[in-house]
Amino acid sequence: MKLPFSLFLALRYLKPKRTFLSIITLISIIGVMLGVTVLILVIAVMTGFDRELRQKVIDFDAHILVTSDDILHDWRGLKQKIDNVPGVVATAPFVQGPVIVEFQERRLAPLIRGVDPAQEEKVIPLQKFIKEGAVDLDGENTIVGIELARQLRVHVGNKITVFSPGNVGHVLDTIKRLENANDKTAEKAAVDELRDVVLPKELTVTGIYETGHYIYDSQYLLVPLFVGQELYGLGDALHGITVRCDDPYNAQQVKEQIAPMLEPPEFAQTWIDMNKRFFDAVRLERNVMFFLLFFIVVVAAFGIMSTLITVTVQKRREIGIVKALGATISQIVWIFLGQGTVVGLFGTLTGLGLGMTLIRYRNEFAHWLATTLHIEIFPREVYQFSEIPAQVVPNDVAIICVSAFLICSLAALVPAYFAARLDPVKALRYE
Repeated sequence: MKLPFSLFLALRYLKPKRTFLSIITLISIIGVMLGVTVLILVIAVMTGFDRELRQKVIDFDAHILVTSDDILHDWRGLKQKIDNVPGVVATAPFVQGPVIVEFQERRLAPLIRGVDPAQEEKVIPLQKFIKEGAVDLDGENTIVGIELARQLRVHVGNKITVFSPGNVGHVLDTIKRLENANDKTAEKAAVDELRDVVLPKELTVTGIYETGHYIYDSQYLLVPLFVGQELYGLGDALHGITVRCDDPYNAQQVKEQIAPMLEPPEFAQTWIDMNKRFFDAVRLERNVMFFLLFFIVVVAAFGIMSTLITVTVQKRREIGIVKALGATISQIVWIFLGQGTVVGLFGTLTGLGLGMTLIRYRNEFAHWLATTLHIEIFPREVYQFSEIPAQVVPNDVAIICVSAFLICSLAALVPAYFAARLDPVKALRYE
């Protein structure tokens, strides 16, 4: 098979006389390979991490939250209007706020979410997350997150005590009336009212859920809607309405249709609005990692450049002879561009293969590191994922491979320029 003159010499310079491949060429290929491998692996894991986080938020959070700076009084009429908005699948009322929970002298301050289980199941699939017990919120029951249950050391069937800070103002007003009471009848009435206000709720744990998201699993307990209303003294009012859309990524358009129905201080937020800072941080980290790791490829390209410059110096006599025999400038340039192209192509292809292999066996590799070398690269208690997430986006892989190949090829331009400018008379004068 006859090869073009420039390509023949390029391959000949890459291969020394006594070995199949020169050490310098091998190091250049390995540098490109490692850069492409690390880029593909990290970007795939970061993309999968972002996707899994979004999915966990979508699964356990409403797509749209309609709430108010105060409380919602006439919420039934508003709920009915929202139900008729195109794109809305279901709505559910809720009460949410901080409480103090006590069990066997252990106290924590999580959030309660008072829900109507029949309506809430249409918005959030509660049954999907239950690990122990069942979704039983018919009486004075509660379902707690698995991390919260671990911290309190509660199990299904235990009774926990819940104190609400929502009635502090009522307590203070009652104490003032007690202090200003003029007769024993008024004093007794105030004491009885104060006792009713101060007495906490005793709830039975009927289920333990796990979403895989640490905040939800450690800071929330679900209670019946009427319990939440009683703890916060809301009567028939609510803190808000949760909305589920047919497409979570179409929530912004649905929110814009709901907005005209709301009167200040009422407002609506999508799941993206509520987690915007978190998603922006993940996206920013992904972009920063891409640019930082891309410098590995740039360093490998500089290695190729230095190698070809060395070849230019070593092959000064041969280049002079070739030019004296009539080789054109473009042919000399393509000798060195061909070397950079070959190294870049092999480095990119091997990096692509190794990167895709590591993505395929990423969890097995992480398990091997944890069991053999005791190196935990993705601790579950920190990231709340049982496995390392990854998602290969073809566009990202294409950008990485094409960019690496072009940079390695262009790195050969500098030595090619010097070789093309070489005067054959000067090259052969001292030979």
